[in-house]
Amino acid sequence: MPRRASRRRFNVFSLAFLDVMSCGFGAVVLIFLVINHRVDDDAREVDRDLLAESRKLDYLITTGQTNLAELRERLEDARKRVAEARRRLATTTEDAERRKQDADELEARTIAERESIEALKADVESREREVKRLQAEEEASQGARAREVKGEGDRQYLTGLFVGGRHILIALDASASMLDSTIVQVLRRRNMPQERQLNAPKWLRAKRTVEWLAAQMPLDSNFQIALFNVEARHLLPESAWHEVLHPTALNDALEALATEVPSGGSNLAGLARLVADMSPLPDNVFLITDGLPTRSERDPRSATISGRQRMRLFTDAVRLLPRDVPVNPILLPLEGDPQASSAYWALARATGGTYMSPSEDWP
Repeated sequence: MPRRASRRRFNVFSLAFLDVMSCGFGAVVLIFLVINHRVDDDAREVDRDLLAESRKLDYLITTGQTNLAELRERLEDARKRVAEARRRLATTTEDAERRKQDADELEARTIAERESIEALKADVESREREVKRLQAEEEASQGARAREVKGEGDRQYLTGLFVGGRHILIALDASASMLDSTIVQVLRRRNMPQERQLNAPKWLRAKRTVEWLAAQMPLDSNFQIALFNVEARHLLPESAWHEVLHPTALNDALEALATEVPSGGSNLAGLARLVADMSPLPDNVFLITDGLPTRSERDPRSATISGRQRMRLFTDAVRLLPRDVPVNPILLPLEGDPQASSAYWALARATGGTYMSPSEDWP
């Protein structure tokens, strides 16, 4: 009998396990496929975003580089402008400093000029007040002069003489040369009667000059009249000063002058000593003469005298005059004495006085 073949034992559990494993593997495969697909999709999506971001970054980098180059150019240009501005600022600062110095100097000069202008204004105002005061005094003294002197036709003369001061001395040359303007006529008139000598035109003119000066003296001043020929003396008996407003002093002096007759030589040194001995010294000396001196304080050795000797006598007399006393010479005409005019002009200039050589119809 045939042998029965032996049957393998079938294990159900083993088959089921395989089925489970197969299903699990399939599930795993399925899950992997599903997940891998999603990963690929996500990767592709991520790659697109990254690409876009990368492109954006590339664009930004390119744009930034371009902008950076422009910014560098602008920065360089700005640096150049800043440097130029600094140079201009330095130049402007130097110019401002210089202008400030100029302004300070100008201000200083302006202040000095203003001070000078103010000082000048003050001086002008002071002088205007002084002029008004003098005008008021002149108006107040109109018609109240010590004497009234009128020329022909009541003329007034512009002489340049200022008859002023607190003490005024009128010195008149009473030598024989005051009788006339020529040597020949002087010699003729010297031998004429005394009445003819008193009425000599030149001597009358000299006395009118004294009267004119007396009429110009300020009313608040003091005066004295001196005569000099061989010697010098005061016309009034007293040697002191006399007030112009004294009721009789000025008239007495002029009345005494009317009786004086010119004689002898001219001793200017004697007059200089007379002036130096006065106290107080004169503020103004009005010297009426016609030439250089012919006599000194010593007796002459000869009857004649040269021009050089007369000039020496004049120089010696001037040395005896006190300083700071203005001398105002009034030189009447006399022939043969050409140096007299320049000598007396120099005397007036040296002492601060006024020299005058009047016309024939003055005063």
